[in-house]
Amino acid sequence: MTTTDATPYAGLTPDMILDALEAAGFEPTGSLLELNSYENRVYQLELEDGTFVVSKFYRPERWSNEQILEEHQFTQELIEHELPAVGPLDRDGTTLFEHAGFRFAVFPRQGGHPPNIENLDDLKVLSRTLGRIHAVGSIRPFATRPSLTVQRLGADSREFLLGQQFIPMELEPAYSSITEHLLERINPLFEGAAQWRRIHGDCHLGNLLWRNELPHFVDFDDCVNGPPIQDLWMLLSGEREEREAQLSMILNAYEQFATFDLPSLRLIEPLRTLRIMHHAAWIARRWHDPAFPRAFPWFNTEKYWSEHILNLREQQATLDEPTLVAS
Repeated sequence: MTTTDATPYAGLTPDMILDALEAAGFEPTGSLLELNSYENRVYQLELEDGTFVVSKFYRPERWSNEQILEEHQFTQELIEHELPAVGPLDRDGTTLFEHAGFRFAVFPRQGGHPPNIENLDDLKVLSRTLGRIHAVGSIRPFATRPSLTVQRLGADSREFLLGQQFIPMELEPAYSSITEHLLERINPLFEGAAQWRRIHGDCHLGNLLWRNELPHFVDFDDCVNGPPIQDLWMLLSGEREEREAQLSMILNAYEQFATFDLPSLRLIEPLRTLRIMHHAAWIARRWHDPAFPRAFPWFNTEKYWSEHILNLREQQATLDEPTLVAS
């Protein structure tokens, strides 16, 4: 592993960030604030005209230029359809810049707060907006960005963790067994699944900013070809009866703008399982980045892996329960 691989952002100093913005045609004042982000490096900067922008420096070697530009094109397409997505700023016909080996984009600063999904009116607005986003996403698929698959999120994650010996030796057999059984159970559920389209892909509440009675969607860094339910299931909470009532309301609002494939409801718990598996592998893949041991000091411990295996066993039990239905 090279020094650059070990510390991918070691050379990204404040002066370099300001130089990068200037080279791209922006006029920063020198005011710089690092924002919370692990996968990429994100900063708020003030410009000479008194406005603020957010610059995102992409993790080296994660996405190709073509894949990043597809992300940008998707957000621009949503904006053209008058959807509240936050897309990158254009300078001289481009939205992806490069400076000193780093690729970056610059976005307008978007204020707001996470939506209150316990407010039913807000949940309806959010669901209608997702329906509109997915309607645009159905126009054509991504050409270069990946698809949401069991192989990429589940099997590859399992293989990496077992191959890199992140799991304590005494827990490896338990992890290997439970993940093997989960993947055997999940794989058939994805066969024949319909309505794959361009989706946000990581639609947790931290990527939604509520302002002026609208949800503003930010950070399309994980947008993929995938099932629409991936952008909806994280809106559900509470006991089964509560989740089914929420689901009914979500789908009624959603289907004002896009059709929904009801059989895909069977993917809710498999998608949750894949997210749990992928998250553990994501931290492991980034462990060489100094930001990750600082942010997740408990990750490389026996306690973490014991709890992770327990969570997976609980997911196995959940997969045996009947699929949620819209009440």
